[in-house]
Amino acid sequence: FVSETAAALCLSAGYRAAGDRMWQGLTLLFALVPCVLVQLSLVFIHRDVSRDRPLVLLLHLLQLGPLV
Repeated sequence: FVSETAAALCLSAGYRAAGDRMWQGLTLLFALVPCVLVQLSLVFIHRDVSRDRPLVLLLHLLQLGPLV
């Protein structure tokens, strides 16, 4: 999960260096939207299963939720 996101960000940086804004935007869109959706679903699952813990929410916002 983390390596896929890092690879997409590196690819996006490559597109930016090449001056191709359209592909950079699409790469960022297709990399970040699934990350946000996964994190939101995991936050709701944690809220249903256990009590509200601020540390778990912070880890999900920092994209470390799936590693926990």
